[in-house]
Amino acid sequence: MKQARHTLAIAILATFASLAQAEITLSPLFSDHMVLQRDQPNKVWGWAEPGEKAKLSIDGQTHPIIADADGKWRVTLEPLEVGGPYTLNIKGKNRIEISDILVGEVWLCSGQSNMEWNIRNSKDPDLEAVSANFPQIRHITVPRWASQTPQESFEGKWEVVTPESIIEFSAVAYFFGRRLHNTLGVPIGLIDNSWGGSTAEAWTPLPALEADESYTPLLQRWEKSIAEYDPEAAQADYQARLAKWEADGQKGRKPRAPGHPAKSHHRPANLYNGVLSPVIGYGIRGAIWYQGESNVGRAYQYRELFPLMIQSWRDAWGQGDFPFYYVQLAGFRSRRLEPKESAWAELREAQTMTLHRLPNLGQAVAIDVGAANNIHPKDKQTVANRLARWALANDYGIDVAHRSPTYRSMEIDGDAVTLTFDHAEIGLFIHDFHDIHGFAIAGENRDFVWADAEIVDGNKIKLSANRVPKPVAVRYAWANNPVANVVNKQRLPLTPFRTDDWPGFTADKQ
Repeated sequence: MKQARHTLAIAILATFASLAQAEITLSPLFSDHMVLQRDQPNKVWGWAEPGEKAKLSIDGQTHPIIADADGKWRVTLEPLEVGGPYTLNIKGKNRIEISDILVGEVWLCSGQSNMEWNIRNSKDPDLEAVSANFPQIRHITVPRWASQTPQESFEGKWEVVTPESIIEFSAVAYFFGRRLHNTLGVPIGLIDNSWGGSTAEAWTPLPALEADESYTPLLQRWEKSIAEYDPEAAQADYQARLAKWEADGQKGRKPRAPGHPAKSHHRPANLYNGVLSPVIGYGIRGAIWYQGESNVGRAYQYRELFPLMIQSWRDAWGQGDFPFYYVQLAGFRSRRLEPKESAWAELREAQTMTLHRLPNLGQAVAIDVGAANNIHPKDKQTVANRLARWALANDYGIDVAHRSPTYRSMEIDGDAVTLTFDHAEIGLFIHDFHDIHGFAIAGENRDFVWADAEIVDGNKIKLSANRVPKPVAVRYAWANNPVANVVNKQRLPLTPFRTDDWPGFTADKQ
């Protein structure tokens, strides 16, 4: 009897599976409340039984659907006018109706925990939530899924911004989108696929990494760690550390439970395949990015890895060099009394160098919004505003300052150094203190000391130090968490920099 019931259950499940396969379906990116990118054709895709035919219609457009041999289909919509709401209909063996579709500006919001960080844990969460009534701002979150195989779908849906829906959403993404909406007056769509603690190589496709021999040691380390992983030994070690932590009165951070390295959010290509691949091809204006903390130990490598990651995204999307705006790492950890080498400074340098490697990039300098004891600064509004400045100026033609001052040149005259800066046409200013902080100079001995500094001729700064009679190099804000206070008129901070190229902490790290 049990065998008969089991057989019947299998038959029923097989019937339902067959019916489900026969039905035409869509990626969850195409659901009620979605936002389509204006001023461009937009791809729509899904699945059906191989060879199935159907019709898709929206706002007078009609497009034939024919599923290929793998059961996949894709159509391209003609550009729609800004606004809405529109309704999309599909008629085949089954019918689908997607309603409340808006057309406006769509941005991908990605990176690690500082992008993932939600409004609930940011500055003024109650005030931000209660005022979040924006029916024309929509958001969707891609769940975490690490994979070496490109994923095509996920569980998620578009939501309208309300006090209830936004509280757990990315704070940087929401504040960025809100600023664009308030300025442009058009619908905004935000796709969040960030993952806390992730590395840049996890967001990069494996073929791109394998094509460059410099990443061979990195890939080999991962192959070895996966091959040698012993789950029983890892669990035993975890239990021992947990017992010690409890015996010590639960001081410090609780030990983290082990996870298989094959599913790690650090493993090369895991997040490119798991959480980026399902949204590749969806019409976007551009991307904003906040990541780098997990690559600090290999900052020199980031000089090549970061632009490789960005280019691989652009190649996969097929939308040309879409805008890519990122946040330079904020200050973190205790402040040093004397100038020292800094891996965090080296990572910031790598981020700045990327600006000159690829077109259509922008860097939001955030050296002034960090926290010594918190790698997740609560002030996400300032960061989002600086990203929004880039988008408003570059992509929407709004006359607003968006570039932080940057180092241009150095002149040495005896014991003094004069620096000239770009993007400080109205001049440089001192913020917070009466004196300038953050500059250090060194002679041939490479021993940096703090310099006395003064602003001259608006966009120039003159430096000197009694202990350095013959200076050869200058560094500014070169520390994990520097005291640095030079800004332009709009209070955009001077970009951290150095004039030397002496090898740092991470020069040989792969």
